[in-house]
Amino acid sequence: MGIRERLSGNEAAAIAMKQINPDVVAAFPITPSTEIPQYFSTFVSNGSVDTEFVAVESEHSAMSACVGAESAGARAMTATSANGLSYMWEMIYIASSLRLPIVMSLVNRAVSGPLNIHCDHSDAMGARDSGWIMLFSENNQEAYDNLIMAHRIAEHKDVLLPLMVCQDGFITSHSIENIELIEDDKVKEFVGTYHPEHYLLNEKEQMAVGPLDVQPFLFEHKYQQAEAMRNAKKVIADVAKDFEKMTGRKYSFFEEYMLDDAEIAIVCMNSTAGTAKTVVDELRTNGVKAGLLKVRMFRPFPAEEIAEALGHLKAVAVMDRSDSLNGAGGALFEDVVSSMYVGQKQVPTVSYVYGIGGRDTTSKDIYEVYSYLQDVVKTGKIDNPYRYVGLRK
Repeated sequence: MGIRERLSGNEAAAIAMKQINPDVVAAFPITPSTEIPQYFSTFVSNGSVDTEFVAVESEHSAMSACVGAESAGARAMTATSANGLSYMWEMIYIASSLRLPIVMSLVNRAVSGPLNIHCDHSDAMGARDSGWIMLFSENNQEAYDNLIMAHRIAEHKDVLLPLMVCQDGFITSHSIENIELIEDDKVKEFVGTYHPEHYLLNEKEQMAVGPLDVQPFLFEHKYQQAEAMRNAKKVIADVAKDFEKMTGRKYSFFEEYMLDDAEIAIVCMNSTAGTAKTVVDELRTNGVKAGLLKVRMFRPFPAEEIAEALGHLKAVAVMDRSDSLNGAGGALFEDVVSSMYVGQKQVPTVSYVYGIGGRDTTSKDIYEVYSYLQDVVKTGKIDNPYRYVGLRK
């Protein structure tokens, strides 16, 4: 029986960290993720955890400390947002290349400039090719649940990759919602104890961390990272099954909402899915066969599964809360259309960029997207595949 609570997304993340009780947490404050290490530091000070909390002088140092801790054989966690992730840039690539299963809570926020402290996904999309597993969270419950599952995934012997759990800055991070927590003893049993096979403080094995990797070796090591990312798909699915047995809450690579018999659908991530579900419900009452696909697992990308799920539709809109500034749509759009093409599923697909810098995305905006998809079905034409919604004219 779970524990009913009312928590913000940041509080939920901090409580998940408390229940995991990592060996090391290194963090530097940045809005809107600051509350996570702030809440967690109180658990350290009151003795609820025995974690070594390292208050560093920068985000680069925070990830460096996590890299050092994991290399030494410790379980390490951190949290950041936007520019903080940018300051970590060198070290996030090093963390993945060293196959260190660090877990990070990334509270999504626009990356400067101009300066903006509100939500979009430009921080996560900038790191999408860095070799981190990336799980996205529609609400506070999912942010909490994803963190509870994170170490089981990242530390698996066939994976050994760092993992970030994303949630929308301020929209979920600071909003209080009903949530069901898991009992501490169950979390402890589920997460388990970290027993790395190779680590610096193992006196029985000499090893080097971060050596020069020149022409004869780097290619093969990058291929090993790619293989680990592919392996992560099965591990993520297996861990989700165990999590469902413990909690009754089911998670897949993505959520299909009224998609089975849909003719038109939106693909999106994080909190926007909640608004889209409401619009889908209303459209269904009016006889419109609308559906939704909410991506939870962005890295590794479930290409084959998404192509299969969308292949029967007559028109699809992919919504990105960041713009790749490439003139050809957002990052999620690119991955979806690539998956569809390779999977030989020829469905008219449109890119929509929305919500930049925390711009509200209302049900009216979502209706506009579905309305355009209806027009595409009627006319068989897409006049402009690269579109924006919620942008002031």
